[in-house]
Order: sequence, then structure tokens, then C-alpha cells
Amino acid sequence: MSTNEISAFIVDLHQELALTASQEGAERSIPEAFTEYMFDVLTEAGEIDGANVAMYEARAARASGFTFSEDESTLWLFLTDYRGSLDLESYTKTSLDAAVRRMVGFLEQAAGGLWRQLEETSPAWDMAQRIAETWAKVGEIRLMVLTNSDLRTNVVAPEPIDSRPVHVSVWDATRLHQLMTSGRTQEPIHVDVVALWGQAIPCLGPQGDPGRYEAYLTMLPGEFISKIYEEHGPRLLELNVRSFLQSRGKVNRGIQETIKDEPRSFLAYNNGISMTAAAVDVVELPTGGMGISTIHDLQIVNGGQTSASLHYAKVKAKQDLSGVYVQAKLSVVEPTYLHNLVPRISQFANSQNKVNMADFSANDAFHVEVEKLSRSVWAPGKGGTARMTRWFYERARGQYADAHARERTPAKQREFKAVHPLSQKFTKTDLAKFENTWDQLPWIVSYGAEKNFREFMLRIERRGASFKVDQGYFELLVAKALLFRSTEKLVGSLNLGGYRAQTVAYTLAKLAHQTEQRVDLRALWRSQDLPEPLAQAIIELAPQIHEILLQSAGTRNISEWAKKEDCWKAILSMPWALPDDLAKSLTTSGQRTRTTADTSVGEMLSDDERAAVVAVTSITADDWFALSQWAKQTGNLQPWQRSLAFSLGRVVKDGRTPSRKQANQGALILEEAKRLGFAGAR
Repeated sequence: MSTNEISAFIVDLHQELALTASQEGAERSIPEAFTEYMFDVLTEAGEIDGANVAMYEARAARASGFTFSEDESTLWLFLTDYRGSLDLESYTKTSLDAAVRRMVGFLEQAAGGLWRQLEETSPAWDMAQRIAETWAKVGEIRLMVLTNSDLRTNVVAPEPIDSRPVHVSVWDATRLHQLMTSGRTQEPIHVDVVALWGQAIPCLGPQGDPGRYEAYLTMLPGEFISKIYEEHGPRLLELNVRSFLQSRGKVNRGIQETIKDEPRSFLAYNNGISMTAAAVDVVELPTGGMGISTIHDLQIVNGGQTSASLHYAKVKAKQDLSGVYVQAKLSVVEPTYLHNLVPRISQFANSQNKVNMADFSANDAFHVEVEKLSRSVWAPGKGGTARMTRWFYERARGQYADAHARERTPAKQREFKAVHPLSQKFTKTDLAKFENTWDQLPWIVSYGAEKNFREFMLRIERRGASFKVDQGYFELLVAKALLFRSTEKLVGSLNLGGYRAQTVAYTLAKLAHQTEQRVDLRALWRSQDLPEPLAQAIIELAPQIHEILLQSAGTRNISEWAKKEDCWKAILSMPWALPDDLAKSLTTSGQRTRTTADTSVGEMLSDDERAAVVAVTSITADDWFALSQWAKQTGNLQPWQRSLAFSLGRVVKDGRTPSRKQANQGALILEEAKRLGFAGAR
């Protein structure tokens, strides 16, 4: 890899960031755009599970964002050092030491109550308040420097902070370029077993299918597993797109109790772990037999909960792992089979727990079809112009850069960008934001890119085989993308303070709810621009949404509050009348633009609630109208129940899915009416 290649990569990245920052309004600087970009990259690479941008700078204290592990035992703190020069600069020991000191300074101030001195509307308040709130739970700290310069020094961790171990890592231009041009979503994990553990670990094998895969069996010390998890974290779980079930759950209490009370029984009680690798080095042991000395491209495909729990027990609970052993199977897969065979190993290894196919979504048919359409469907020229373009769907990170690089001449590369503008590139996590926001799930969108994407994939799975990705779907998807990104720009221009992402999601969800999803998406597709009535409605609504977000949170952390469905209920109860100009532009109910199989809340139903939906929609619209009339004539039911029965008739007639509340109440109304003798329409 040449310096020229990295320099060219940095120039292209800067242009993309400048465009992103300019599109997102006055509030967004290029360093902030770079931070957001890096969070997306690191999330997809498995380094983190989403993070919040929060720029703070004061004397001896600086930070650019943060995130926590699911159990809040690990805190990641980020500092962005973005150099404005288009020349590749060196990142020296002096710069790194200063960055680490400032992050440590910020942590110390945050733990001491810095949030009390900050403006509540700022993301820095949110970051400082969350750190203070969770400080007692934090067992380890990971400091990460993000820079577009080139690291030219060794990385040394500082002393522990309040007895908490501290790890430091740097993502610089070279490391980022290597990842983006490698064709992989993450860096490979290589474990030098002898260097880490002091000796090779005994094993049996290999057995299997030579030339395709070979399997080894071994007993791994709990301390060893904890060490590799400490160094590599959730990135170990990547090739099954990180275990969805494991990442959502808290640390398993039963595992913790066994480690504490019966460590030598851990081997008997635990199912063990399954791992894959591209290669291993095996050596003869002094005592006889063979041992694994090096593992290349390690992944844990089953047993992530076990691995994380062992690390938690050591770091947070300070448990002794010397008596803990875990049985392990290590499948060494020949590299050409890696991306096809490993997901299947992961799927079948996890068969003792319910694993959704959405967890293995890298090559999901849905995304493949969207990608194909994005390469063939021409979008109309903006404002009726003749210049048609395409919306480029990046199913795998780096596809856009690769496609651009394949154009060999500067003229061809300029033509590629004219046809595929950077502003019209979108990723899997972007798509999930567009869809879940339109379907009125803003609290899920507020989970962060990765978790929101997982929830979206579960919704895709629930739609079943009847859901087809065709050109019509793609055009409506682009319309939602246009709506979302235009709203980001409008909200940014309002200078509301912090929580821009949450404000955008909740504003559009409220808009979709108030209009009954009757915003004319097809008109948006045709014009490739936001009509003035819609833009003005967003400008009017967004400040009110921002204010309610802050007020309804009360003393709670605002970012965390935005992840609660109760936050959405508070927004729903906020009075807001559609402006007349917008109301006139909506489609009629018979022409509703819907692209999902169920309404937003319907996707989150429990089994009982789903049964209520079935009950409510199993009778005809005429039955509901007749029930409403019968109740009025007989004096049965409350006035609101009669009104709801009539509304459900309209819902069924229009082919819509009732909301959770409508379904639950409707099922009760239907049961009571039948008890009282109602037999349906005559």
C-alpha cells in the first residue's frame, strides 16, 4: 500500500464529509461528520455497537462521543482529531499523549458531575450525565482516537482510572484505508496463543473435510477467553453479524453464579463455544500431543454470552477464573469457503436457541434485490430537469468507492459521480432508518444504527414470502430517503441544539402518524425534491418535537428516554394540526402509499396482541358498522366503544392494520357484543 493511495483516499473522504456536512445544515461540522462516519464504520466492523456523537472541548478535557456495552460494564470514549489539510499528516506521540490526557480529563470531570454545569440541550450534557449515572457500573474503559492522519508512534495505555483498566486504540488513515479496501467488513483477529497465554493450548484433531475445513477440540481456560475478549471485544462475534440474541441480553446471571460459587463445575454446566478460523499453527507439546500456538482470523460463532460473561466476571466482579474451563470446537475453514460456510456453522451451532435468519443478513435476498434495483433504476431529474441519476445502495461498505475506482480515467470517474451523486448513496443502516421512521418506530430508530437495523431485519422476516422487492418498492424507498435526508438538513438549519437525530426521527414519525402515511411518496419520487408545504410543515413541527423531547424526559437522560416507547406516546399526545397547504397535498385514503405488511406498532406485537389483530380483522367492515349501529340502538357499550367500532370498520374497509390499542380494545368490544347477542351484519 503506497502513501499516494492513502493520500487519494483521504482526499475522497474529505470531499464526501464536506458534502455530508453541507447537506445536514449549519450545525454539522466536518469533524462531526467524520465522527459519525467512523461510528458507522466501527459499528459495522464490530468494534462498537453504535455510539453517540457529542463534541466537548474545554481546558484539559475533550471528547467527541461515547457508548456503553449492553451491561454498561464497558465504556468507550472517543476523541476526533480531524486534520483539515488534504495532505497526509503524521500523528505523533505528542498528539496521542495529549489526546489521551484530555479524554482522561473529561472522564474525571464527567464522573465528578460535569453535567450540572452544561446546557441540557447539548449532546455534551447527555454524555457527561450518562457517564456520571453509570460510573459505578463501569468495569473497564476503552479510549479510542479517530483521525485522518497517519499514526507514527506506539500506543501505550495509561494508568487505571479509579481502579478501572484503561485500553487505548487509534483508528488512523492507514488502518481505515486497509479496512475499506480489503473487501471485508472488519479487521481479521489473529491470536498469538503462546504470547498471550505463555504456552500452546492442547488440542485433539484435526478431523473433517481436508481442503474445505478441519476441526479441533480443546479445553480453553476461562482466563484465556477473558483475555481475548478483553482485547477484541464484540468483534469476536462478527461473522454471524454479531449474535442478535446475545447482544440484546444482559450478562447471564446463571453463568455468573456458577463462576462465583462452583467454578470447577463450569465445564459440566456450560455447553461450550464454537469458533472458526482461516488457519491455525499447531506445535508438538513437551509433554506429548499437539497444541494450538496461533489462531488466524478467529471468530466465535456460538458462545458469545459465555465469552462476554467470563470477561465481565473478571473485570467487573473481580472473580478468580483459574478453575474455570470451557470446552471448545475450532473449525478451520479454507478461506475460499469462509463467507459461505461460516454463517451456516453459526446458524446450526446456535440451533439450541431461536436464531432468526435476519441475523445472517449480509447476503439476505432483500438487500441483494435492493442493490440490483439501485444499479438499474433511473431517478427522474430533480425539478423536472432532463439529468437523470441513480440512488446507489451500498449493501457492503466500500462498494461505492470500489465502483468509482473501477472507472479508469478521471473523466469516467467524474461521470460516475454525476450519475451516482454522493448525496444519493445509502447503506443498510440508512435504509433501516428510513423505513422504521416512516413506520412510526422512532424509539427503535433511536436505539442506534446497528440495533435499529437488527429490528428492521426481524420485521422483514415477519413479512414473509408475500413481500416482494420490486421497482415500485424501490421508488417509494428512495422517496423516504429523500424525505429523511431533507428533514435532516432542515432540522440542522434550525439550530435547535442537541439531539438532532432523535428530533428528525420523531418529527417524521409524528408527521407520518398525523397524515396517516398519506404523504405523496410517488410525487416525491417524481420530483426528487421536497414540496414547499411539506418542508414548511417540518420546519414548524421540528422545534415543537425537540421541546417535547426535552420536557417529557424530566430528570432522565434524554438520549436514553428517546429509546423508550413511552417517549413516542408523549409525542403522540402532543397536539399539532396539519397545515392547510400540507393537508391539500395528501393522497386520498384509497390511494395510500404503504409499503409494509403491518403498521408500525403492529410489528412489535406480543402473541396476545397479534391474536387481537386477527380477531379484529377477521370480520368484515360491514360487521363493524353494524356493531356500532346496534350498540347505539340498544344503548350497549360506551360512546367511545361505539365510535371505535365504526373506526375499525373504516380500518378494515381500507385494508389497513389496526394499531395495538385499537386491536386490544376492539377484541374486547367484539367479545362483549357477542356475549350480549350481537350476531353480525344482517
